[in-house]
Amino acid sequence: MTRIKCCGMTRIDDALLAAQLGADAIGVVLTARSKRRVSIGQAAAIVAAMPPFVTTVALFMDDDAAFVRDAVAAIRPDLLQFHGAETDEWCSQFGHRYLKAIAMGDGAAALPALRRYPDASGLLLDGHGLGEAGGSGKAFDWSLMPRDLTQPLVLAGGLVPANVADAVRTARPWGVDVASGIESSPGIKDSRKLADFIRAVRDADAQLEANGTGG
Repeated sequence: MTRIKCCGMTRIDDALLAAQLGADAIGVVLTARSKRRVSIGQAAAIVAAMPPFVTTVALFMDDDAAFVRDAVAAIRPDLLQFHGAETDEWCSQFGHRYLKAIAMGDGAAALPALRRYPDASGLLLDGHGLGEAGGSGKAFDWSLMPRDLTQPLVLAGGLVPANVADAVRTARPWGVDVASGIESSPGIKDSRKLADFIRAVRDADAQLEANGTGG
């Protein structure tokens, strides 16, 4: 079954709705470079409101290590996610499991970066360019998703209810990550888009299972 992460949460009600609809994880963005940024206090409140078995993820991008430590201590997320030029060693210093986002805007030229994070719990392949923030709504060529990595791969970038089923069938990711594709404006989730997105992923999973090709 494809895991679903709904990122860029700024309101408790949106995060709770995502969980109720079947999202496996929600994300809060702490980096100042994002238009979906929330304060440490806001993020902590969203994370604390989540029901059991919903994974919480705190996202950073080239932020100061002291800020990351303070945020992690206050928010207590299940996972960290790094979107910048952080190295594997840098990401590992916090003693927390982490996801590393790989900017796939350069296409195949970006693939070598997938081998640079052996300690990451998973890799998130996003459609933005190198040095750009995530949540841009840009897609990349899904056929570039490698099949020979042992780490779970999460597909992100340009996913919306209308194309996510095709993305799941084409790329066969371990999970999908969505932010702008389920919003009415940055950080404000649209309940219909959210429901349609999750339903589309589950329908694609069911189709793959029926065809005997499910993961």
